[in-house]
Amino acid sequence: MAEKKLVRVAAVQIAPDLETPTGTLDRVLAAINEAAEKGAKLVVFPETFVPWYPYFSFVFPPMLTGAEHVRLYENAVTVPGPVTEAVAAMARRCGVVVALGINERDHGSLYNAQLIFDADGTLLLKRRKITPTFHERMIWGQGDGAGLKVVDTAVGRVGALACWEHYNPLARYALMAQHEEIHVAQFPGSLVGQVFADQIEVTIRHHALESGCFVVNATGWLSEEQIAKISPDEKMRRGLRGGCMTAIISPEGAHVVPPLTSGEGILVADLDMSLIVKRKRMMDSVGHYARPELLSLKLDNRPATPVETTTSFENPCAPGSEFDGADDCSRDLDGAVDQRVAVLRGASR
Repeated sequence: MAEKKLVRVAAVQIAPDLETPTGTLDRVLAAINEAAEKGAKLVVFPETFVPWYPYFSFVFPPMLTGAEHVRLYENAVTVPGPVTEAVAAMARRCGVVVALGINERDHGSLYNAQLIFDADGTLLLKRRKITPTFHERMIWGQGDGAGLKVVDTAVGRVGALACWEHYNPLARYALMAQHEEIHVAQFPGSLVGQVFADQIEVTIRHHALESGCFVVNATGWLSEEQIAKISPDEKMRRGLRGGCMTAIISPEGAHVVPPLTSGEGILVADLDMSLIVKRKRMMDSVGHYARPELLSLKLDNRPATPVETTTSFENPCAPGSEFDGADDCSRDLDGAVDQRVAVLRGASR
């Protein structure tokens, strides 16, 4: 019988620092160290945790978000940069895989990004949320298919999606088809209320069942003092409470340990990786339970780019070129083009 493989993981539910540029990063580094001391080999943080989730955009009308949006730009993370270097160093020192949600700044745009660092500090994945939700669309740009990728890490094959990307079954299937063993889910937390927490739980448990993988989900937390600073209107403050469901789910759709739904803390659990085979023996959505001849997914995994450059053929009649000075350059040029087309056709066969 094969030896039972256990992987200890940690899901972090703590509050960001909404005031200082490096305060949240300091909390991330401290939490990585604390989780490693508890024996964790994978540490997961909430959605866009560094520097903070843009809660202001949920409770402010668009005309009043300018100053906070600019402040988010000023404190956002460049990749690579000082933040990624600090997290990579801590991951390497502690020997843990780290999944971190950030606001990524790429010149004039912000993106909801997920980073996965391997246990040696290597940044294995930087992906961007493909469709920001509702109020988020005024804050972040859109990601592309290049980020729908599962990576090999020290704890196994890991994939990641943020928040309502889990409501896109094709995005989830793209990761399932790459045989993820541990799925990282990240949500903001302290948002919408209990209904959001209930929806998160349903969503991550379903993905675990359908994918036949473990799900490690982290949501954030806001203190009452932080909520009061975000909005002076008590009616708006109601939208900044609840919605927390930090949880670790097995391939059978069950909580491995009781979830964390309020307050700060680090959820730790041991994953019995043999449960993946136990689940997939019965139902493998991308294997014996799939019908690719009837239903399949087409994924464009090319990175999106605003400019695409092409290189044209050199002019063979240009001065100093092959046919410079020929009596009938146009005739020779036609022959050269025909020759190059023949070469290209031969190479494509």
